[in-house]
Amino acid sequence: MAFEESIKKASIQSYEGSRKGDTEEEIKEIQNYIRNAKIVVPNKNGIKVEVINEVLKRFKIPPAEHLDVNTNYADFSRTPAISKAKIAIDQSDADLVIARGRLGIPGSGSFLVFMDNKSRILTAASSPSHIIHKQSLEKTVYRETLDALKKVGFKEEM
Repeated sequence: MAFEESIKKASIQSYEGSRKGDTEEEIKEIQNYIRNAKIVVPNKNGIKVEVINEVLKRFKIPPAEHLDVNTNYADFSRTPAISKAKIAIDQSDADLVIARGRLGIPGSGSFLVFMDNKSRILTAASSPSHIIHKQSLEKTVYRETLDALKKVGFKEEM
């Protein structure tokens, strides 16, 4: 079943009241989409991209490209990480955006989101505020990327 067809089928099931939860088919479609997508990571430097690509490589997913865009103004929104992803969707021809930023208000922690080119969230992961976990940016981004991929059934292939 194709990615779009999978989404449509699930929507119809929800509308009809017959949906019983996610299916293995749906998870496989998300995995296929991620594996075959042109991926970008928006930010003003390439540090996050390098770390994300380390994780993608572990799962044999093609590397993401750096989308050099200043996303600072996304921090004025209520959902900064999601706003960063939407900025990238508008500024690129990517199939998939991996964006990371604050979860919500200052102090709420961080959020890493995989979003398709229609602004639909495929998977995500979050971390507590840096002041709580005290880990480096690189270590935190690595763990969030790993967690997000595992949530949609990816298993390491290395």
